[in-house]
Amino acid sequence: MQSVKSITLRKLLVACSLQLLTCSFLSAQSNSPYSRYGLGDLTPNTNIVSRGMGSFSAAYADPLSINFNNPASYAAFISYFEEKAKKAASGRVLFDVGLNFDNQTLREGNSAQKFTSSNALFSYMQVGIPVKKNWGLNFGLRQLSRISYKIDKAERLSDPVTGLPIDSTITQFSGDGGAFLATAGTGFAIKNFSFGVNFGYLFGKKEYTTKRDFINDSVAYNSSNYSTLTSFGSIYTNAGIQYKINLSKKLLLRLGAYGNFKQNINAEQDILRQTILRTQTGDVQLDSVYEQKGVKGKVIYPSGYGFGFVFEKIRSAKQQIWWLVVWC
Repeated sequence: MQSVKSITLRKLLVACSLQLLTCSFLSAQSNSPYSRYGLGDLTPNTNIVSRGMGSFSAAYADPLSINFNNPASYAAFISYFEEKAKKAASGRVLFDVGLNFDNQTLREGNSAQKFTSSNALFSYMQVGIPVKKNWGLNFGLRQLSRISYKIDKAERLSDPVTGLPIDSTITQFSGDGGAFLATAGTGFAIKNFSFGVNFGYLFGKKEYTTKRDFINDSVAYNSSNYSTLTSFGSIYTNAGIQYKINLSKKLLLRLGAYGNFKQNINAEQDILRQTILRTQTGDVQLDSVYEQKGVKGKVIYPSGYGFGFVFEKIRSAKQQIWWLVVWC
């Protein structure tokens, strides 16, 4: 088995390029109306290893995976072999990629009709670099939320006075977008205490569109389009701490906590109200009823925190070797 140490920079760049290329071909046909609210549907916020253990991350530190929730864990980027030999540097470069696979079903009231979608979506890409013993760096990109829905509503309009039917309409509600976070972080340890911090840029967009068509046999109506596009981006920071207590020669207790303050993200909004002509090649604008671009505002990303503890069994040399082979 090839050691992680032998991974060259060229191979790492090729792996990153292949991952980005793969993500560009992943299709998202989900239909989640609740993603219209806030920043959208939140995506899983831990790495694959943590998700397999209940998504805990506050006190988790592993030299062979990247816990980006608590940057204090970056101090553990050193192999158990080197820690056993008391070497100070030459750790393992980590490349961690995650994909989300989900299945959603949309139902309407008591109707038997339903819509089911299976999706494969990019989750995160992280690179962990041990600088020297008890000091590590991390660079990554991950998705925080997703907006994706398209719903058609057919209805019959009635006269408010007589109650007689007037016209039929079809209204299409659609949304697209989401939020991403690009970060660079560092974590270091002094004896049993570890501290880390992530600095990054949180960015994304929210695009909501409502299109209405009138259906009439004798009168021709123009279709309408209400569109609102919000783009946002700002600096993001979070920090974390961990502390380990040796309970015995074979057991230790690790405490951890992490969190971030409320972030006020700079945003710009474009508002468009127009009449359109539906064609096979796309919509054509007939008249712009109302248009306003570059409206300044703020998008609030709420504060968050986590804390916990983990009991770890200190393994023997043979157990360490077996554990490393499994995770390689």
